[in-house]
Amino acid sequence: MRTILITGPGGTGRTTVAAATALQAARQGTRTLVLSADRTDTLGAVLGVPTGTKPIEAEPNLTAWRPDAAERFREDLTAFQQRATTALDLLGASRLDAEEVTPLPGAEELALLRALRDAATSETYDLLVVDLPPAPQALALLALPEELRRYLRRLLPPERQAARALRPVLGRLAGVPMPAEWLYETAARWDLELAAVEAVVGDRATTVRLVAEPGPAGSDAVRTATTAFALRGLSVDALVASRVLPGATNDTWLAALAAQQRKALDEWGETYDLHEVPHLGHDPRGTGDLAALPVPGVNKTPPPVEWPVVDQLADDGVLVWHIPLPGAIREELDLVRRGDELVVTAGQFRRIVPLPSALRRCTVAGAALREGELRIRFAPDPGLWPRTT
Repeated sequence: MRTILITGPGGTGRTTVAAATALQAARQGTRTLVLSADRTDTLGAVLGVPTGTKPIEAEPNLTAWRPDAAERFREDLTAFQQRATTALDLLGASRLDAEEVTPLPGAEELALLRALRDAATSETYDLLVVDLPPAPQALALLALPEELRRYLRRLLPPERQAARALRPVLGRLAGVPMPAEWLYETAARWDLELAAVEAVVGDRATTVRLVAEPGPAGSDAVRTATTAFALRGLSVDALVASRVLPGATNDTWLAALAAQQRKALDEWGETYDLHEVPHLGHDPRGTGDLAALPVPGVNKTPPPVEWPVVDQLADDGVLVWHIPLPGAIREELDLVRRGDELVVTAGQFRRIVPLPSALRRCTVAGAALREGELRIRFAPDPGLWPRTT
């Protein structure tokens, strides 16, 4: 299934573009689901059909859905309390009733990720259009499955389950109960669910579509977002310039703003697959307005983002790891080797990635940023690298 993640700077018409993209695909016969994480029904206002906690049919082939974070959060907390009865009794903790539970910050994002996973595995739809939060929050959201899985592996390593027979003995020696079997089972279930979400986000048929209003602030936001998504291994398949003003106008103020937009558009056109969506003179409402917006269609699945390791041992005695980071600034890059992982920082964004197996037996010999690509040189460690005869 094709998945398009739509985001951009705040207040730039992301929801409008997401709804218009989904509507265009649906009218071409593609079974389409458009998802939104907004608490307010912005999606429904744009579509002209109220949306809510259950998927609704906005048009033939077009389904809209805003997952209910509160309901799923209550279910998860209630189930956790039931499984953790012994531990809660030991601590003297009192139970929370489902009626008094309100979702914590981040519950909407988790609900959206679950809905994303469920939709991708349902085989009900051919296209999934996701109206993500503004770019910084969207990046944190998409990084969540990978980060949570990493935390689970560190806190409850699966290999420690092999010592389950020793837990009663260890518990008597320590004087406190050891982690119960259900805790490891819960961690394994969470890991499986997170892996499914991570697989959808990292699928080669999943791409990002940026929406921004042309101008200096939009240009900075687009460059930063492009670099950050590349760091996560996601490709930006199109840039939608929203609310583009007409060039010819007698109004001096509007003419100056249009000229500023045109300068940004010319620059974007040299780098991105650019699509201009004109300002309608009012906020789009209903399918009639949405159909009038020339949003990009659903193109074929682009080539996956590759992070290849190039063997230059014969020529330079090194292996070079190529990490594409378009728009990255040298002064904002930082690298830290930590065991078999590499911590890559680009501005305010960071990712911890496992080293390919061949590079784990090497030491970092240098790095350079060239033509939007970070190239890290690794020299074989003589104590670990296989010797040739």
